[in-house]
Amino acid sequence: MKGLFLVEPVVALYAFSVFLFFPLVQQYVYRRLWQELTNTTYPISDNGSRCAENNSSSGNQSSYHEEVQRQASLFSLYTEIFSTIPSLVVTLLLVAYSDRGGRKVTIIMPLFGTLIYTLAFLAVSYFELNIYLLIVAALFSSMFGGFGTFLGGCLSYIADLCKDGRQKTLRMAGVDMMIGLLSGVAAISTGYFVKAAGFNWPFLTSALCQCLNLLFAIFILEETVTKTPTDSVSSDGSPRCSAVKEIIYGVYFMFARASRKSRNLLVLLILIFISFSFSYVGGNSLTTLYELNKPLCWSEILIGYGTALSTTMFLASFVGVSVFTYFGVPQLVIIMIGILSVISSMVLMAYAKTTFLMFMVRVPMLLSIMPFPVLRSMTSKLTSKSDQGALFACLSFLESLTNNVSTAVFNSVYAATLAWYPGFTFLLAAGLCAIPLLFLGVVCLTGVDVTEDLSDQDPLFQGEEDLVEDQNSNVPDLT
Repeated sequence: MKGLFLVEPVVALYAFSVFLFFPLVQQYVYRRLWQELTNTTYPISDNGSRCAENNSSSGNQSSYHEEVQRQASLFSLYTEIFSTIPSLVVTLLLVAYSDRGGRKVTIIMPLFGTLIYTLAFLAVSYFELNIYLLIVAALFSSMFGGFGTFLGGCLSYIADLCKDGRQKTLRMAGVDMMIGLLSGVAAISTGYFVKAAGFNWPFLTSALCQCLNLLFAIFILEETVTKTPTDSVSSDGSPRCSAVKEIIYGVYFMFARASRKSRNLLVLLILIFISFSFSYVGGNSLTTLYELNKPLCWSEILIGYGTALSTTMFLASFVGVSVFTYFGVPQLVIIMIGILSVISSMVLMAYAKTTFLMFMVRVPMLLSIMPFPVLRSMTSKLTSKSDQGALFACLSFLESLTNNVSTAVFNSVYAATLAWYPGFTFLLAAGLCAIPLLFLGVVCLTGVDVTEDLSDQDPLFQGEEDLVEDQNSNVPDLT
């Protein structure tokens, strides 16, 4: 049976299965902590809010809310800390190695890890085990890679198939859109799922979807990297160096083979990417906890609708990238619009105290995803085709590191500022967005052409002043 060169179905099913249980993680932990700290059942209301009930209860209820909020944020912090390092190492090694070993390994291994994590949640929920076992499960599953590994592999796969820069930008934006749409459908389902059948059925359904996705990735998805017998020896017939050294060489050559101006531009674009990701992910990681807290006190139904509404920004951002690209809007302007979209929404979220306003703050965030596919496409165009795996290994590694660190930092800040102003973390996220805007201004001032697609040149367009006459002599001694 002939395979398909189509990674989008894998991305779609992955997004649906992950977001079928991911919005429930904080809710489930929140409920278990509530039961353990208060020795009472979790308050459930049909009107979508528990605040009315809480106002008529004892004065200790308010302190219960604050303590549960604090413990839930610290639980998320511990999970991120213990799962970060293994996931980062696997991401860097696997995605860079995919230039020779193939892209499918970077897609299949994270699917295994996610399945293990989902089954662990199912076991803890069904048998009512200690919730701190979930931290152990997160640590173990991270050894197979995480979302960064999966996304890096998929983007490298797409970069192998694209013929020009515009197609690359649109297909990468399409991946983000697909993640958003399918996660939105899953998020709507979770609220009704939990209300009708509890937490076990969403976890089981997610696990079954992930099994189906694994079968597609293993048996149907075609490999884009062709391995030849000469892969085991170097050009002079001697055995190749170890895989780790080759990965280090690949990342080194990605920068060394570029001209000075292009190398500086690549570094600036990466700085924009990680600084924007830090602010965006850090701020959004606390949305569910903020909605569970007073005065909103949302139920699982409202949280499902809120998450689904948030995912419409993936579709809106894809349309925005397509329209702006079609009319020739500079890519740097597209990035700036996306950053301003995040700033405005975070500021409004910090002051949202009613359900209506909390839904409305999603509107200015509709274009917030645009910087990610545009920056990935721009960096991909600045890198030779043989170094795409090394590039996306760096991006995925830095993105995973940034996301995990930002989640840990923002959860710590939220726990510390919860008593006097829960919305402070959103203002912090908005303020930190000034950093990518600053780097964006530096890129504009350099006057470097960022529209030319140089990914087909191998080695990468060596500048006249930086011409590398003998690349091997410039390789650092890593022995």
